Amino acid sequence: MEPPLDYSLLISNFTASHGHHGWPRQRLLHECLRAAIRDGTLAPGTRLVATRALASELGVARNTVLYAYEQLTSEGYVTTDRGGTIVAAVAPARQREPSVVVPHKGLSQRAQNLRHSTASAASGTPFVPGVPDLPSFPIGLWRRLLERAWRSLPTEKLNYGDPCGEPVLREAIADYLRASRGVVCEAAQVFITDGSQSSLDLCGRACADAGETLWMENPGYGGAMAAFRAASLKLEPIDVDDEGIAPRAEDWKERPPRLIYTTPSHQYPTGTVLSLARRMALIDGARSCGALIIEDDYDSEFRHDGPPLASMQGLQPDAPVLYCGTFSKTMFPGLRIGYLVVPPWLVQPLATMRQQSASRGRAADQIALAEFLRSGQFALHLRRMRRVYRERRDALVEALDKHLGSIASVQGASAGMHLALRWADPRLSDVEISRRALEQEGMIANALSVHAVAGQCQWQGLALGYGQVDPGKVDGLVKRLAGVIHLTAYENFYRKFK
Repeated sequence: MEPPLDYSLLISNFTASHGHHGWPRQRLLHECLRAAIRDGTLAPGTRLVATRALASELGVARNTVLYAYEQLTSEGYVTTDRGGTIVAAVAPARQREPSVVVPHKGLSQRAQNLRHSTASAASGTPFVPGVPDLPSFPIGLWRRLLERAWRSLPTEKLNYGDPCGEPVLREAIADYLRASRGVVCEAAQVFITDGSQSSLDLCGRACADAGETLWMENPGYGGAMAAFRAASLKLEPIDVDDEGIAPRAEDWKERPPRLIYTTPSHQYPTGTVLSLARRMALIDGARSCGALIIEDDYDSEFRHDGPPLASMQGLQPDAPVLYCGTFSKTMFPGLRIGYLVVPPWLVQPLATMRQQSASRGRAADQIALAEFLRSGQFALHLRRMRRVYRERRDALVEALDKHLGSIASVQGASAGMHLALRWADPRLSDVEISRRALEQEGMIANALSVHAVAGQCQWQGLALGYGQVDPGKVDGLVKRLAGVIHLTAYENFYRKFK
């Protein structure tokens, strides 16, 4: 005969392992007994202690025990007879032998192919790329615009909205792009999305079939790779040099693309700017093979050296270009509003597609953003932030040259909110340095090589964001980063000649 069960110890162990110290006693007793029945501690046929006796043993009211037993009865874990309460035979007994697990794939192949994120967008972390100076955003003004939009919002706007976006915002964005980016478009060609990732996903699904070829900058933006892999496209790496994406003549012949993804204004992660000659050649090549160019106009608003460069979309009449933009960098990432400008022939098919699959709503946010654009406040904010980022860029370039000029060079500093630090010796591991910078100094310095589309790329170094970095602290931060880099370089040299 088995010894009687110590219910006090059973509850104590359950509480310790599950941490449910704040539960009411009746719920704790019920959950504890149910767990004991399910794992076989209380085997089928076991007669539970009478309610009065258990209440006395545990020092609780009898109603507490009654509640637990009644719950177990209603759930089928116990039955009752004249002698009391018995663990039901249907309850699973404790397994004495290892259970057999039937394997299953779980995730689709496209989900398994996704890469881990290389950086966190945590606010305030030194050198994290892609995050603007959030404290500089005029949040008070934005709050007033939102309140005004909500006050004037008719009740019908609470319904599902236009899947293509609020007309007033589409008009405002079209006007802005024509004036500031040289984009040739009408409001009907502008589709509002949930951000750049949403736009890229839409491009991949709407403009190519599974298995078709997409040219991807190498190294390139991981978010774009994820979107296009999720669309089951075949990604072909095209190397990036000092003038941006550089397809060869044999690339056009041997692996012609259906789509071409590029970030011409400030390539991610290298920071290079696509030259005018390359832009024109890319458009001509796309025309000749019937391809579409996805122009992700990343960081185009922040040009530090020289005049702003016009968009590729507006360089030639009816250019085969899908133009993507977002307000995540110019305003704040949490806004989650982007836009996609498509050729006129694609307007109707895309509108039909959005009608069936797009999220609809957030009318107040879109109306407030339209007023922000129309009122001139957006342009004022951009002018202010250009000065801020230029000052931070200058401070970072100076510090990098001072502390690391002997072993690395700065590239891609003419625009945007990040630059590339490229090793003079490509054998120096940027992945190792990136890991050490995070572990030892709490800095997010993205390794350029991890952005390779497939295998390896010719870039070794770090992508350093400066959007959030106080210029007064830059020199000290770079000095600490330089310590990590110099030590790693020395260790590599020592191991080589040991």
